[in-house]
Amino acid sequence: MRLSVIIPALNEAAVIAATLERVGMQVPHEILVVDGGSTDATRSIADRAGARVLEASQGRGPQMNHGACRASGDAFLFLHADTLLPSNGLSLIRRALSNPDVDAGTFRLSFDDPSPLLRFYAWCTRWPWIRICFGDRGLFVRRSAFEAVGGYPDWPLFEDLELAARLHDHGGFRFLPASVTTSARRFRKHGALRQQLRNLYLWMHYVRGTDPERVAHLYEYNEA
Repeated sequence: MRLSVIIPALNEAAVIAATLERVGMQVPHEILVVDGGSTDATRSIADRAGARVLEASQGRGPQMNHGACRASGDAFLFLHADTLLPSNGLSLIRRALSNPDVDAGTFRLSFDDPSPLLRFYAWCTRWPWIRICFGDRGLFVRRSAFEAVGGYPDWPLFEDLELAARLHDHGGFRFLPASVTTSARRFRKHGALRQQLRNLYLWMHYVRGTDPERVAHLYEYNEA
């Protein structure tokens, strides 16, 4: 199984080295960092870490689709630049995909912050509910399944939830019993409760089918 790790990035110099180190230790087929126009050292850090650095239009959906088009693996792991895989994360993915009935899946979530609210939110990801499969949980998928559902929709947000839902409907979606660790920097910046209420407000719009363009102004890609 040739597994390509695809990481969208925008001004992630403060965090991407740790993410790449954790991924690199697990020997993927390749690592692609798809940059959306960083003005910091993101690209040079990724290059020094041995990643293949690509450039694409800003936006996680377009960046991840571009990475998938340029990747040579049989399967993809889409991973945020501020998210650490568990030490056996790629092995768990390969084991899951060794089952021909499994086409895609995701991890549970944990945060690098011990606050009660974030621990509760992380606990909720133990439930196999596709509606809360945000991109910071990491999403893996066979190339064939990714192409069959049309990749990420060209939306300014909710693209992660929508792709997960489409893959779940496609069949063979697996929830892994292990957690990635993602940065709580947005929560620290805005306050855990305030940020979670904003997230909940946006999520409810997705569930109701609101046009993403209508609420895109409420979400800033990498405002931290």
